[in-house]
Amino acid sequence: PCVVGEWSHWSGCAEQCQPNLRIRRRYVQQEPKNGGEPCPALEEKAGCLEYLTYKGEDCGHEHVPAFITTSEYGKERKRRAASSLWPSDEEAGYCVEFKTESLSHHCALENRPYARWMQYLREGHVVCVACQPPAMNTDTHRCSGDGHNADGGKILHWEAVGNSQCQGTWKKIRQLERCSCPLVHSFIFT
Repeated sequence: PCVVGEWSHWSGCAEQCQPNLRIRRRYVQQEPKNGGEPCPALEEKAGCLEYLTYKGEDCGHEHVPAFITTSEYGKERKRRAASSLWPSDEEAGYCVEFKTESLSHHCALENRPYARWMQYLREGHVVCVACQPPAMNTDTHRCSGDGHNADGGKILHWEAVGNSQCQGTWKKIRQLERCSCPLVHSFIFT
């Protein structure tokens, strides 16, 4: 059978300050002979984001990933978070529509009961993400990673809470008062 070496260390991010790709490789140590097992993949790619420039300067926080979870959790959170900082009505917050660009295969593999919602994430779908207390910053009234200053063409990064390997990129479509996506495509910032 084919024999391959260990994976190399991951390369650095291809570009600083914006979501991009890193790569790792392994090499064939023995080619398969006489119909032996073929060689597995020799290269892997993964999303990455560097927060410092090559000179060590901070990139700023506009590319902080959006941490998301299922909107079902938002209903439970509302019941528990009767905080005096926020009006008790349901109206505090806003919704952002994104179009998913890419996601890791780890989302589709998730089958733990509390994390099955990740299986519904698909490339090219429009998703709605609600920003509500307590995820909302009390000073700015925004959620981290909501793409506030991003135009529609900018690729932004997201990550699923509960499985850091379920992550990907999306582009902001618009901000709304209320979410209008079906439940399986509705999420909340955490």
